[in-house]
Amino acid sequence: MSMKFLNRRHFLGTCVVGASALTQQLRIVAAAELHPVAPAGPHFTPRAKRLIKIFLTGGMSHVDTFDEKPELAKHHGKIVDAPGLRGVARQPLKASPFQFHSCGESGLRISELFPKLRDVVDDLCVIRSLKTDIVEHFQAALAMHTGSATVPLPSMGAWLSYGLGTDNVNLPPYVVLCEHLPYGGSQLWDAGFLPPVHQGVRVIPGEDPIPNLRPTIEDITLRELESRLLDDFNQTFSDAREFDQELAARSKSFQTARGMMEVAPQVFDLSRETPATLELYGVKENDRKSFSWQCLAARRLAEAGVRVVEIIDSGASDNWDSHGDMQQHRPKAQRVDQALTAMLKDLKQRGMLEETLVMICTEFGRTPFDAGPGRNHWHRAFSCLLAGGGIRGGLAYGESDEFGIDVSHNPVHVHDYHATILHMMGIDHEKLTYRYAGRDFRLTDVSGKAISDIMT
Repeated sequence: MSMKFLNRRHFLGTCVVGASALTQQLRIVAAAELHPVAPAGPHFTPRAKRLIKIFLTGGMSHVDTFDEKPELAKHHGKIVDAPGLRGVARQPLKASPFQFHSCGESGLRISELFPKLRDVVDDLCVIRSLKTDIVEHFQAALAMHTGSATVPLPSMGAWLSYGLGTDNVNLPPYVVLCEHLPYGGSQLWDAGFLPPVHQGVRVIPGEDPIPNLRPTIEDITLRELESRLLDDFNQTFSDAREFDQELAARSKSFQTARGMMEVAPQVFDLSRETPATLELYGVKENDRKSFSWQCLAARRLAEAGVRVVEIIDSGASDNWDSHGDMQQHRPKAQRVDQALTAMLKDLKQRGMLEETLVMICTEFGRTPFDAGPGRNHWHRAFSCLLAGGGIRGGLAYGESDEFGIDVSHNPVHVHDYHATILHMMGIDHEKLTYRYAGRDFRLTDVSGKAISDIMT
């Protein structure tokens, strides 16, 4: 409309409309400030609403689990180059001591180490061409979680919390079930330079997974009054320090803790599950810490609205780091086989698998060569899995060479793996950035490409 014909009625009407829109925007901003981990919205329609991550610490051997190499048996003992392996130049090839079997309608070949996982093989996408940059546990574990093998940066769970928030403000957006600290420690779930509120919350499986969570005051009226008084004190203190993110995160943690007092005890109460479900997972009576318990708790957390749930499988003194004897892989696989299979079956029968992305990964693989009964670390080719959340099942993507030493087809760097996961969650990995120290950071650094060939 021309300014020439703008009368007082039109002017006031325009102001009212503008004020109404402004009020709505202010309400949105206020809600975001009240719940800084409320859903911020994806870049595009997501295939998965939540992520369950299983991290098998220590380096699971690809040539003994999901990447069969018949040529290793044919050339067992042949001396080959081993460049980059701590100064070791020549090593003999070593055949796998485990048999492989064709499984499911897809015919994917899986080791005898995972007899139960064969039941859900048609839901699995096995990526056989992963590679990472450094062959040491600490750095490789850091890379698998943060995208950086050198400088600790925000973890993928923290990035997803920052980008998508949570569907339940009474629970953290990122929960880590971790009985024993892994290589890299708490840096694996740290928020780094992101607002501290996005840091993962560690839950230690046992009788009291989250200490001091249960309320000590039963009088709900008194508790409410005390909470309001504490909120007022905290708000007054925070208002005078509006740029202190650590303080804001601590205040938010108190709010989340109060919500968790109501919600978390119910989530971790597995007695609410049917006997059939407990039997499916292999959860025994009075079990509060097994891997089976953790997988069932992960499903309940995801069901309750937690955006990212991670299980870090790390024993007190042993893990998948089988230097001495590859038979050490047997008890490790037996520990996780039934529970992983049960979780995938359970998610599927509840209609959750279509919207839940499950990643099963390790920091690197193991050498296809060694002079002893075990295998060393290997980073130039290894295998990890994805399932659910728009991922094509019954698929093997990428190839390592005839011995499993190097990637020969469709290489997948850790950045590509991360870019794919973010894509399935509705995030463009190049657009999810945070400005810090004068530059824009992202999970995938300056590279990474989502693998479209494994998406439905």
